[in-house]
Amino acid sequence: MTALLRYQTALLLRSQRWLPPFILYAAFLAIGVQSGQPVLDSLGCTAAALLPVAAWLVRVCASGEPPAARACAAAAVGPARAHLACLSVALGAAVVLGVTATLVVTVISDPTSTDHHRRVPWAAAGGAGLLATLVCALLGTAVGALTTWPLLRSPGRAVPAMLLAALLALVLTGSPAHAALTGLITGSRTGTVPVPLLPLTGAVLLTAGALAVACALTSRRSP
Repeated sequence: MTALLRYQTALLLRSQRWLPPFILYAAFLAIGVQSGQPVLDSLGCTAAALLPVAAWLVRVCASGEPPAARACAAAAVGPARAHLACLSVALGAAVVLGVTATLVVTVISDPTSTDHHRRVPWAAAGGAGLLATLVCALLGTAVGALTTWPLLRSPGRAVPAMLLAALLALVLTGSPAHAALTGLITGSRTGTVPVPLLPLTGAVLLTAGALAVACALTSRRSP
């Protein structure tokens, strides 16, 4: 599995197809997050923007390998393991990107409530932001896994489905991402730091199920 992860990571980096989602994420943060803003509000924006970016990275990884190379990897280790390595690299890239952004945003933001009247513990706020970022990275990976090959092949269907699913994951009540982000926003208003462990648990379970479905289908559908 280690060799597969290295292989998929090399494919991602050398293809430079990671640049568009990276630039989009950086542009959103440059516009939506400013120095001196309340830390929990800024961390909420940082985490929310990562979800569609994570889904995009899954699509980049899943479609970046030539069919012949995919067939060789599948023949060597099995199609499910080969696809799992692809999805894992996409998740890892999203987590690295999100964690880096979260740390930067935590440092430049003001550790106060929305009205700037109550202090917010800096370290606790950063920890809550990291957990929310992980929730969104996981759900974004799940969205990407369910809206690309082997479930959806046509870009005309896959891309709109991916965008719609990412939006629903952010706004639907009951979604782990919605719960984590709502906790940050509410906490910013009251000056309390949430600990989104329940949303994180839900995100882990949902993502594990989505990846299991996607990997299982690779054994039944040819590239």
